[in-house]
Amino acid sequence: MKLAGALLLLGAALLLTSGGDCGLCPALQKKVDIFFNGTTEEYVEYLKPYNKDTNVLENAANIKKCSDRTLTEEDKAQATILINKITASRTC
Repeated sequence: MKLAGALLLLGAALLLTSGGDCGLCPALQKKVDIFFNGTTEEYVEYLKPYNKDTNVLENAANIKKCSDRTLTEEDKAQATILINKITASRTC
């Protein structure tokens, strides 16, 4: 698994151990879904209402392209499954 995948798993583990509310707000959940399963264009279009700064949108597109190049489909599927498990967990 690549560095990005490892960082995602670390973040998820920190959420689980924090003892706080792990639920993602619907907008963030959709953002994560589009990030892993959508195109770069769909991801940037989704972000535009939240941030009009072209530098931020360009960086978001670059990050999405980088993750698409480095993460395998299996990595993306596992990250999506992990997020779904976190949001469905009784301990959250």
